[in-house]
Amino acid sequence: MSMKISLSLFILGLWGLMVLLVPFVELHPNDILLEKILLTTDESSLLGYDDLGRPLFDRLMIGAYTSFVITFGVIFVSLFAGTIIGVFSGYVGGHWDHFIMRIIDVFLAFPGILLAIALAGLMGPGMTNVIIALSVVSWVAYARLSRAQVMAIKQREHVLAARALGASHGQIIMRHILPLIIAPLIIEFTFGIASVVIAEAGLSFLGLGVQAPEASWGSMIRDGTQYLLMAPHMVLVPGISLMLVILAVNMLGDAMRDKLDVKNN
Repeated sequence: MSMKISLSLFILGLWGLMVLLVPFVELHPNDILLEKILLTTDESSLLGYDDLGRPLFDRLMIGAYTSFVITFGVIFVSLFAGTIIGVFSGYVGGHWDHFIMRIIDVFLAFPGILLAIALAGLMGPGMTNVIIALSVVSWVAYARLSRAQVMAIKQREHVLAARALGASHGQIIMRHILPLIIAPLIIEFTFGIASVVIAEAGLSFLGLGVQAPEASWGSMIRDGTQYLLMAPHMVLVPGISLMLVILAVNMLGDAMRDKLDVKNN
């Protein structure tokens, strides 16, 4: 295992460990300690305190949980919906394919993050609404990818042979097409994690994500920007955490792409 993969898995493992520990560790992310406002560190919180005297370590843990739940909620909804739509469009073809592609073109005509901001603004802040808004934007990538893969595979000899032998459409899709498009979908899934993490942090930074007093890495960065010169740790703690997770996901995605690319094997 290369150093890049090991480092990526280590960082993502820490993220996952933080998420798993949240229900079992006694945290006080919303406790206000006026005597510790903007304090850098002490024995109770190694990462310091924010502008209300709340421990940043506890809020970082809760923010990791929030980011994880929203990210994987969006990814799984988008993957499931996008793959179904893309496989159907690519396999059936004809007028249905043209209709679905026009819908995809409409979504692609708008920048994804702007569309997510508009949807989150219309539905209101909250974790569920963020998942819905980002899922509406994110399914398009999986639909386009799965459609392109299906259109390339459905004319191969083994698919034509299965059709000639009387296999049903469901059997052809499940046995002869889906197994061949899993690899590119896994790669897209991996890179999609980084995109959603950034998008969730951006929505929270704008006040459209989870609301106070709940913690999110994006809202923590927003709160810290007002005290950047006096207490830079308020921005550095969630900012570095966000950067490391995104960097680890992208490095893992690059490694998986190189590993699953048949041209490199």
